Amino acid sequence: MSANVIKLTPSSLAALLCSRVCHDLINPVGMVNTGLEVLDDENNTDMHADAIDLIRNASRQANAKLNFLRDAFGAAGSAPGVFPIGDIQKKTMDMYADSKATLKWELSTDGLEKSKARLLMNMVMIAANAIPRGGDVVISGDESQLKLVATGRRAGLKPEIEKALSGKTPEDGFDGRSIQPFYAGMIARELGGALTHQSDEESVTLTADFA
Repeated sequence: MSANVIKLTPSSLAALLCSRVCHDLINPVGMVNTGLEVLDDENNTDMHADAIDLIRNASRQANAKLNFLRDAFGAAGSAPGVFPIGDIQKKTMDMYADSKATLKWELSTDGLEKSKARLLMNMVMIAANAIPRGGDVVISGDESQLKLVATGRRAGLKPEIEKALSGKTPEDGFDGRSIQPFYAGMIARELGGALTHQSDEESVTLTADFA
């Protein structure tokens, strides 16, 4: 491992990843709470139908995020195994159903070893965040290489994300957002590979190569 790559303590990594999970879930959970408050208001019965729709939509989002994050950050058991691409694709598409990013799947394999599947899901998170104004994320590769190309207006990676991807500490330290790309790079390194990135004015390319 490169001397330039830092190592976080297990407790720090766990705490930061938990912060990221909470960050992703707080919005839909808050929406459920808002909907319930409206339903509890007997003086606002004309808004009850809208509140029910809000709760239904928020519950769908929370469920999709939990299913995705459980595999993206969780171990899914310690035994070796292969994740079917169909399962990865469904959970990822559900996660980003309301996103401005359009995911296009061009993988040439039916399944990925669980660590590589976890890496792929984390790469999707980075790629989708790289095109906040919307665009396409093309997902390709196999067991030897994973490649994602995010194309859209003002595409790019923030400096703290680039540093975290390279295994370095962002200037202001890690937070719930920057820990996720650091974790992605860590997975790649533990697999004996490397996660690299390239950017231009309209696209960001993420590539994970395995030895």
